[in-house]
Amino acid sequence: MRRGRPGAPPRGAAERTLTSVGLNGVGANGAGTGDAGTEDATTQGKRRVEVSRLWHITLSVSGAEAPLREVRRALEQLAHDHPFLLTSRYANDHAEIRYWEEARDLHDAAAVALRLWGEHRSTAKLPPWEIVGLEVIDRDTYHQRIAEGYGPPPASPVGVHPF
Repeated sequence: MRRGRPGAPPRGAAERTLTSVGLNGVGANGAGTGDAGTEDATTQGKRRVEVSRLWHITLSVSGAEAPLREVRRALEQLAHDHPFLLTSRYANDHAEIRYWEEARDLHDAAAVALRLWGEHRSTAKLPPWEIVGLEVIDRDTYHQRIAEGYGPPPASPVGVHPF
């Protein structure tokens, strides 16, 4: 048993590379589990670190008319439950929710956005409306649209507001 600081190699030991081990006992580099193995330069160059990005989400929902007071209360509860909501606009038969989502890619951001309304429907007592629109754009595209003057309408002050 080796003693010393965690992660510190013993004196005189060469730097080692960790190798993942598959279920069949062969590492990611093709070496057996008993080999320390190192990846060649071409494999290292192809490896990509996945970084999450910010995505601007606009979720549109609509359905049968509901009392405005109940719609507002439900959207305020949704904003409380999901603190990343920027702004919500509503009428008695539709609403638009805008917020930023952090995700690895557009597919992940869209998947989270499409679940938002359904997952919070009972806890926030949201109207039984369906999602009728979804826009997911990356941060750079959002800022480019704003700079060119054709982006989404400027957000009302953060919060829940009637159309």
